[in-house]
Amino acid sequence: MQQPPGYDLDALRATFPTWSFFRSDAGVFYATRRGVQLRNADIDKGLRQTVSADDMDTFVALLRDQSQMAVRS
Repeated sequence: MQQPPGYDLDALRATFPTWSFFRSDAGVFYATRRGVQLRNADIDKGLRQTVSADDMDTFVALLRDQSQMAVRS
């Protein structure tokens, strides 16, 4: 499968080291937290164990939002 322009898995790993990344056969980007099991209280605050998006810009925005929320929690 050809990667879309700007899609660099190594760059994502370096930028968001606490997440594991993959892209489905359908082209959907997924990230799941590594070594972290969120509590119900964390989920109630908007944190997610796994995020997904159909495009890279939305995907990176979700990861940034999750990182900012985690800092505030």
